[in-house]
Amino acid sequence: MCAKHDSAHMAAALSLARRGLGTTSPNPSVGCVLVKEGAVVGRGWTQCGGRPHAETEALRRAGEQAHGATAYITLEPCNHYGQTPPCVEALINAGVSRTVIAMCDPDERVSGAGIQLLREAGVKTDVGVLASEARRLNRGFFLKIKTGRPLVALKIATTLDGRIGLANGNSQWITNQTSRDFGHLLRAQYDAVMVGSGTATADDPLMTCRLPGFSDVERQPIRVVMDRRLRLSSTSKLVATAGFPPTWVLTSQQKAGKISDALRHKGVEVFPIPGVEDDGQFIQHAMTKLAALGITRVLVESGGRLAASLVRENLIDVLHWFRAPNLVGDDGLASIGALGLERLMAAPRFSRLKSFDFDGDSFETFERKDGP
Repeated sequence: MCAKHDSAHMAAALSLARRGLGTTSPNPSVGCVLVKEGAVVGRGWTQCGGRPHAETEALRRAGEQAHGATAYITLEPCNHYGQTPPCVEALINAGVSRTVIAMCDPDERVSGAGIQLLREAGVKTDVGVLASEARRLNRGFFLKIKTGRPLVALKIATTLDGRIGLANGNSQWITNQTSRDFGHLLRAQYDAVMVGSGTATADDPLMTCRLPGFSDVERQPIRVVMDRRLRLSSTSKLVATAGFPPTWVLTSQQKAGKISDALRHKGVEVFPIPGVEDDGQFIQHAMTKLAALGITRVLVESGGRLAASLVRENLIDVLHWFRAPNLVGDDGLASIGALGLERLMAAPRFSRLKSFDFDGDSFETFERKDGP
């Protein structure tokens, strides 16, 4: 098949993979399209909890039509036994004649071995179609494997002059309903939504995705509070609803005690982070802990202090920025606190990936230029 058709079918597979974002951790979100004689005969994407895998789903839907088909897969198929049999084995047994794979899996259990087995079985295999798009889609999974931390995205809703509220703390609502609805959709695409203890105290948020069709627990992100000094109120909405969806509190080890026991009694999971002496160390160790718990993608909806700490620690991979067409002035609350920069060249730089207009509000997504 020509390169144009390969790219089109891989783009379709990537669209399927995006359906699973926020629901497949600790596994990557993968899409698979089976094509035979120019017609799509099967489609699949990674299901909630990371299984069944995309290839298995596509083969199940295709049935006997999978024999002689070409499989377009956004990530190298697994070749190891886990809770499900290897996808490579399923593709070979189904009689797939060709596979087109976007990129190799960096997981050391796979890492080229799946591609090798396909070729040894006589399945023509091409690698590299829309690789950069596939890498961006599962960047959180790759970061977890390579660096031991999840992808961190910062969501900010500001005025034109970068303020998130008035000096008196009033901040509802800066952006319009369309922007806020899209913000809820963003939450559903991440494994966890994070706030700092200041935001949890001041705003008493629910941190849930409140859109039609997203009420199931599988579509709700885990709620994470960065609370080094363990200030979360036992009467907060997060604690009152700790069972659905889960609420996690990350705190310094020395703060674990009676307060954390009281939170646990109400269903909150408290994770002490050992060996921290300042906010920077706490944040770094907390991200490592989240990755160890299986989190690959974190959406941060914080105030200026936590946002600045994450920027200083070079942890912001993606920026989701909503801007309303209004001004509040220098006495408003800053979206990002002081960074202590002494040279403009040291300022973190981002590349814009996309932008939309939401009934007068602007929305832009940026990616860190020098990110891993």
